[in-house]
Amino acid sequence: MVGSAILRKLQSEGFTNFVLANSKQLDLRIQNEVNEFFRIHKPEYVFLAAAKVGGILANNTYRAEFLYDNLMIESNVIEAAYRHGVKKLMFLGSSCIYPKMAPQPLKEESLLTGLLEPTNEPYAIAKIAGIKLCDAYRAQYGCNFISVMPTNLYGPNDNYHPENSHVLPALLRKFHEARQKNEPYVTLWGTGTPRREFLHVDDLADACYFLMQHFNEPGFVNIGTGVDLPILELAQMVQRIVGYQGEIRHDLSKPDGTPRKLMDVSKLHNLGWKASIDLETGIRSVYESVKDQL
Repeated sequence: MVGSAILRKLQSEGFTNFVLANSKQLDLRIQNEVNEFFRIHKPEYVFLAAAKVGGILANNTYRAEFLYDNLMIESNVIEAAYRHGVKKLMFLGSSCIYPKMAPQPLKEESLLTGLLEPTNEPYAIAKIAGIKLCDAYRAQYGCNFISVMPTNLYGPNDNYHPENSHVLPALLRKFHEARQKNEPYVTLWGTGTPRREFLHVDDLADACYFLMQHFNEPGFVNIGTGVDLPILELAQMVQRIVGYQGEIRHDLSKPDGTPRKLMDVSKLHNLGWKASIDLETGIRSVYESVKDQL
């Protein structure tokens, strides 16, 4: 989802010389493959968006895979970028890097100030390591490697798998299928009270393009809208967009996850970028494009 959005953005800006490979062509977990890829193609600029990702269930179930795969992907790519003279690399992390009970909204300086949310700790640990790798290569070798932390994303090419998807695509699929089957209710995990922020992936790509040109410092930059809403309100918004007439029920045996994850985007705003796609407008456009495939 993220890689394709960045590619669309770069193409819209007139770039044509891309080095592309999917996971079947290049396994980023294997160091020799990554080194050979960089040796042959010699990319000048790298957007490191590749990761093993998923929602609460996937994160909590495949804990070893989420830690190992993500550590290997970022370590191999960052090392190869250094060895083969990449001019600039951008590493994309996740808002789950922040402590579970960090003050809201989440400021960049809150990193490593408390315990992580247990359900996605392996993924968060890997992403924190990626930030620190970029900073370490900058400090030791002078590499211009930067990091950005997007909030929850949605948009074209999202994952709608019934078990491994994130909350927004999962809700779109649930409500769509319930409408198709005329089911009397849709089950929502947990209480619906946790608050989440959502950013259209095209906004993220625009922000990444902007920061690749204007940000050259250690540390990282939050990318988000600065606005959040309760999961129940999100579910009601999706229900309205899909046109489902049934009720919403809660499965209180399922976890809520982190109570709130709102990004402080003042650093990003001060650099000169703000999100532009309204949440309801964005979800409507996504649903129109995917409803025939759900």
